[in-house]
Amino acid sequence: MTEITPPVAPPARVAFVGLGVMGAAMAANLRRAGFELAIHSRSRGKAEALEAAGTAWCGTGAEAAKGSAIIGLCVPDTPDVEAAIFGLGGIAEGVGKGAVVIDFSTISAKATAGFAARLLAERGAHLLDSPVSGGPQGAIDGVLTCMVGGDRAAFEAASAFFGAVGRTVTHLGPAGSGQVCKSANQLIICATLTAVSEAIALGKKAGLDPEAMRGALSGGSADSFVLRNHAKRLLDGKFTPGFRAELMRKDIRLAAQAIRDHGVFGPATAMAAPLLELVCNQGAGKDDLVALGRMIGELSGV
Repeated sequence: MTEITPPVAPPARVAFVGLGVMGAAMAANLRRAGFELAIHSRSRGKAEALEAAGTAWCGTGAEAAKGSAIIGLCVPDTPDVEAAIFGLGGIAEGVGKGAVVIDFSTISAKATAGFAARLLAERGAHLLDSPVSGGPQGAIDGVLTCMVGGDRAAFEAASAFFGAVGRTVTHLGPAGSGQVCKSANQLIICATLTAVSEAIALGKKAGLDPEAMRGALSGGSADSFVLRNHAKRLLDGKFTPGFRAELMRKDIRLAAQAIRDHGVFGPATAMAAPLLELVCNQGAGKDDLVALGRMIGELSGV
């Protein structure tokens, strides 16, 4: 029987590896929740505020993982996760038997399942995939949506850790399940944003006040988070991230792979994927995702 850490609550020692915009915010919330926190990132400069708040800097992921019951991880892409866990000085070198590694990155579901099996076989530790939705502000406020795959007992042991960073935390099945759900999340956002942008372009060309149109649509069955928030950013011309278009391109590529892996008829993915490629190839990859709507407007002549 696989060893599993008992439920972990403050002031237990935990760790966080990867201190980008999302990771740093999650780590700060773990510290505020009362956990003893060890941190590591490729750039120590990103840790200054956390160190000032009392977290312990570690020179490697292995050092941060040693003695930590739970290790959070948030890095950009699949190769980064593999390096952070299994690379030289990585988490796997220091993680204890029965510990739980929670990967908040958005990466390949297939690779995630492989990483989880490998970590369990080599170190007796559990990997949960927990990609998140809610953006930088959600991370700062500690209200992220966490879509979790992996061992159920490990998930339950980490409930207090999840509670410090998220508001909606759902266990979805075995390793990789969280990544599949995140692909579905990103697909819905992109497909909806495409339709909303097209609708706004239609309204403009027909002479409607686009803000009045957005308000009218928000009051009916067409209402959505995208219509209320992304469309407002589009109409206000706010294209600073936010969530970069190039990151969504990466996520939609992952969604397209998941669609292929599971043999799903994917017309919405087939529509969204080339649009994100076009946005980024036109040089708007660093802009907010709503640059997709700007492009649709430009191609519509508005």
